Amino acid sequence: MSARIVFMGSPDFALPVLRRLLESGPARPAGGHEVVAVYTQPDRPAGRGRALQAPPAKTLALAHGVPVFQPARVSTPDSVEELARLAPDLIVIAAYGQILKQPVLDIPRRGVVNVHASLLPRHRGAAPVAAAILAGDEEAGVTIMQTELALDAGPILAQRRVPISPHDTTGTLTERLAEEGADLLIEVLPAWLGGSLAPTPQDASRATYAPILRKEDGRVDWGLPAEDIWRRVRAFTPWPGTFTYLDGQPLRLLDTWPLAAGEGEGQPIGTVVLCPARADAPVGAGFAVVTGRGLLAIVRLQLAGRRALPATDFLRGQRGLMGKRLG
Repeated sequence: MSARIVFMGSPDFALPVLRRLLESGPARPAGGHEVVAVYTQPDRPAGRGRALQAPPAKTLALAHGVPVFQPARVSTPDSVEELARLAPDLIVIAAYGQILKQPVLDIPRRGVVNVHASLLPRHRGAAPVAAAILAGDEEAGVTIMQTELALDAGPILAQRRVPISPHDTTGTLTERLAEEGADLLIEVLPAWLGGSLAPTPQDASRATYAPILRKEDGRVDWGLPAEDIWRRVRAFTPWPGTFTYLDGQPLRLLDTWPLAAGEGEGQPIGTVVLCPARADAPVGAGFAVVTGRGLLAIVRLQLAGRRALPATDFLRGQRGLMGKRLG
């Protein structure tokens, strides 16, 4: 069944979903869905020059000749009227960045569906991928859900599970989830549009929340266990990044690995020590740092204003590093 679709999304996570919808368009021999418009966030200043930068979804939409709308608030009366004139059968959301109010939800004949990067009801909210890594979850996933007024609380159309690798960051895991979410959406759309797919209500008692990340979340607390800091490094890559201080200068941690408890006993937390030559120590770890429990081996890092380096190369350029305290 074909449908007129309005797509709402902004960052890179939205691109596979939008791309798959465009590929399923009316140009196909058997016909298909038509993306009649893309709604995305307004252009924002970015980079050192603070030049306006378009959201990735806008760039992709314009490349395919799809009209783009960028209201600061999509639920204002003027925006609702504009959206209604498009007469969509369905609205598809993938990381749009705005909360829709009931007048918007009431417009499409088949409602609003959202591609959410978690196994709902776990990790509702703005940063579900980072939350899954921070929590030490063994798997993440994507959920196709019907959008309601409550945050990520609508009934579920379909889910797909994705294992989390010990080397996954929010960046790498988000890329995989975006592709899986796009595939899953295209699989379930025919049944949803045809009325043969019955959504399943969420169990609200199992809900957890993933609040938006802030820059200060990335500051390392060396009093935490090494495994917790390691998860934070992965969860906060690429943003907001994980940082500490060396001689008063910001130092970004880009790749780390936790070592077993018992190492570095008697040393103050945050102290730089040699990385022990053990089977669980990662290749390329030039040094380690004493934490609240165990050592955190440092594999790759970046001093403010310098290029990123393997820890072994960094160590050669930092005489007297052993015994210093970070933070």
